[in-house]
Amino acid sequence: MLRLLALVLLLANAGYFAWTHGLLADYGYAPAAQAEPQRLAQQIRPEAMQLLTAADARQLENAPAPTAAAQPAPECLQAGLFTPEQSTALRTGLESTLPIGSWTLESGVEPGRWIVYMGKYTSEDALAKKRAELRGLGVSFEALVNPALGPGLSLGHYSSQAEAERELAKAATRGVRTAKVVQERPEARGQMLKLPAADAATKAKLEALKLQLAGKPLQSCNS
Repeated sequence: MLRLLALVLLLANAGYFAWTHGLLADYGYAPAAQAEPQRLAQQIRPEAMQLLTAADARQLENAPAPTAAAQPAPECLQAGLFTPEQSTALRTGLESTLPIGSWTLESGVEPGRWIVYMGKYTSEDALAKKRAELRGLGVSFEALVNPALGPGLSLGHYSSQAEAERELAKAATRGVRTAKVVQERPEARGQMLKLPAADAATKAKLEALKLQLAGKPLQSCNS
């Protein structure tokens, strides 16, 4: 009886050894495979892995957390003046592009502009000769804003006729004899666009309104 029991145990051990070592796999008897080679294919840049020392780990723990890039602060911008027709088109575009309350269209006035004027000259050669003469006198000059006054020169622009007259008298003391005061631009009234707090997102949306802005540049409200 003991011999039979020992023989059974021996056969059982032999069978277990053969099963665990895959010797019975051809007959459909084998333990479940523990290897998972598909996980190797899922690794992302395993060569970039690094083993850190205790000092490296402490340094990483104490390092400050990365912060988002600072965004420019919103600023007040304005553009204008716009005629009634331009204002209507601009309002329509603004209402469909920017949030309500982020912009306003307000009545505005652009004051008249007076200049100390020299011209009109009969040719570009005559204009060039006058420029050279003014340089010789040490008198500065600037281009004209109103093309209807060209070819000619401005010796300075002013917000009132009285101020321009005073500057004309000063120019005469320096040898300027043929200048006069004229109104280069009359007073204008219209609508002024104002954006009290234009951030980067608002400025990006305004790119879609170039046509409605009619070439009027956006400027700082403090300019």
